[in-house]
This record gives sequence, C-alpha cells and structure tokens, in this order.
Amino acid sequence: MTASGPSGTESASRPAFVLASASPRRLDLLAQLGLTPDRVFPADIDETPARDEAPRLYVRRMAVEKAAVVVRQIETPALVLAADTVVALGRRILPKAEDRDTARTCLRLLSGRRHTVLTALQCRPSSSWPEGQTAERVVETAVTFARMTDRQIEDLLDKGDWQGKAGGYALQGHAAGFIRALSGSASAVIGLPLFETAQLLRGQPGRWLL
Repeated sequence: MTASGPSGTESASRPAFVLASASPRRLDLLAQLGLTPDRVFPADIDETPARDEAPRLYVRRMAVEKAAVVVRQIETPALVLAADTVVALGRRILPKAEDRDTARTCLRLLSGRRHTVLTALQCRPSSSWPEGQTAERVVETAVTFARMTDRQIEDLLDKGDWQGKAGGYALQGHAAGFIRALSGSASAVIGLPLFETAQLLRGQPGRWLL
C-alpha cells in the first residue's frame, strides 16, 4: 500500500498502513515488497531486557509492546506493523552499539563464533478496523563470523556503520566481508524478514499484496 498523497492520507478503500519504526533499513526493505507506509510512527518504549529474559521472549515482547503503544494512539482504521531485532550469544542479548567501545566489545565477542539474530514481527489492527487480524512471527537466523584480528576490528569501527546496530555490525555494511556463513533470512538480520512480512500482510482482509 502506498500513501495517496504527500500528506500520507490513507486510501478510502482500505486502512492506513503504519510502520511502528523510524528505521530507514525497514523502509527500504518494505520498498522491495512494493510497500510505502502511509505513516511512520516510531514507538517510544523502554527496551531494557528483564532480568534473565531469554532473547526469543524479549524480542517478541518488544514487537508486541511497540505495536500496542502505536495502536493505542491511532483512532482511524489502520494496520500497524512493528518489528524488533536482537543479536544473541546463547542466552546473552548483545546491546545496540551506541558508542565505539560497545561496538568493539560486541565484535570481539562475535569474532570466530556463531550467533543468533532474532527478529520479531507483529501486525495489529487499530480498534476502528475490527476486520483486521493480529498476527506475529519470530524469525531466527544463524550467523557465523570469521575470526578477526584487533586491527581488522578497529578498521571496521573506523567505517562507522556499526552505529545504532544490534551486536555492533550491519549485514549490509563492511562487516559482510567477515561473515563466513548465514543460515536463515538475510533480510531479517537487516531488520525485516521479507517473506514473513509478506505472509502476514497476505493474511489480512483485502488485497495487501499479490
């Protein structure tokens, strides 16, 4: 679905499509499906993991809470898509790298090891669109890094595309040259699993996607 005009006014024939994220990567991925949200409505929630919270439970909770926060603020018919992505080493959830030291710590932990990237999705209709269906998925992808020297890690950090990324790297960035294997969904690692997103939208009433 695309916006009907520059103001993002929803189409008269179906609810507005709302993305509960300001991530430019998720917008780019939606564009691969031919979708442009009518509204981009980032969810402001506390993203602190609970004590001993498992990564799969945490990422699902984040997607559910993001969708719920945005839906509560929308009075018109709408379908909200929320997503969250985490990088996990076993039960350990790695942080989003907001500074170089954090990114360095993450890359040293990931060097030469296999880790898991989990991305959770939830589609949730607003209360004024009762025909819509709440649906969700959690997509798990295994990623293996080659062993990196300290110099190689510092060179990656100099590139800067780790900023704000879970686990301190971007699959679509310079770190790709050190990823030895990936089993699962590459688009999920970037932030939005395209197959599962398309399936959720195809399951909604109306022709969201062919």
